[in-house]
Amino acid sequence: MIALVIAGATAAGAILGWYVMRGMLSAWRAYRKAFGQDVAARLADFFLFLDPSRLWVANLLVCAGLGLVALLLTRSVALSVGVAVLALAAPRYLVALARRRRLRAFEIQLPDLLMSLAAALRAGAALQPALRDIVSQSPAPLAQEFALILRQQRMGVSWEAALLGLRQRMPTEGSNLVVSALVIASRSGGAIAQTLDGVAQTLRERIHMAARIQALTSQGRLQAWLMACMPFALALALYMLDSDAMRPLWETPGGWVMVGFILLLMTAGMLLIRRIVDIEI
Repeated sequence: MIALVIAGATAAGAILGWYVMRGMLSAWRAYRKAFGQDVAARLADFFLFLDPSRLWVANLLVCAGLGLVALLLTRSVALSVGVAVLALAAPRYLVALARRRRLRAFEIQLPDLLMSLAAALRAGAALQPALRDIVSQSPAPLAQEFALILRQQRMGVSWEAALLGLRQRMPTEGSNLVVSALVIASRSGGAIAQTLDGVAQTLRERIHMAARIQALTSQGRLQAWLMACMPFALALALYMLDSDAMRPLWETPGGWVMVGFILLLMTAGMLLIRRIVDIEI
């Protein structure tokens, strides 16, 4: 009877392990595919066209290197695995952060372009030659995006299709307003310069309001970062004072569960604070 129970438990454990390994393998393949598609597409927005397979291999090498360094420094397998997992997920987060900064830079540069373009149109210049002259003297990313529009037109793409492509690449409120104004003006004519002036003024006021909200909510964001960093600083201080008392926290299963629970609560608190201070205009 005992042998049958042991055999049944062994079989159940083997089946459960097989399903777990199968799920982990499926998740690994899905993440690799998503990594290749997402990171390559986001880097293409920066006009960086890299091979997704090489990016994946480079990411794995970095993960393995950081995990090995963490293992040599801390002698903790759990901590080294955590470092490797964070390094595996870091590129997508960094690319998304760089894309948000690029979108914000584009939004800030857009009113100056519109004002210059409106002035050139009032002086009697045509829309596309004026845009070409202004773009040649503008900084990135605005110069890159509008230069791509002009190149697409030279290759036979219609003006409206090129503008809609800009709205897809730069999904911001400013680009939506500019594309809508230029498309309507190209269809029906009218005072394009006056329309561009109005859009530029609207964007300037919106950017000014966003900066004020950013300043007023900075204290809340600082509290979120302090809340996230304080447990780590406290754990480091206690470890330096009494390492034997703190060692079970990351060397025993109970300690790992406690650390995971703490990280879960910290993440929930940071997300709640960010949701409170994230005010849409």
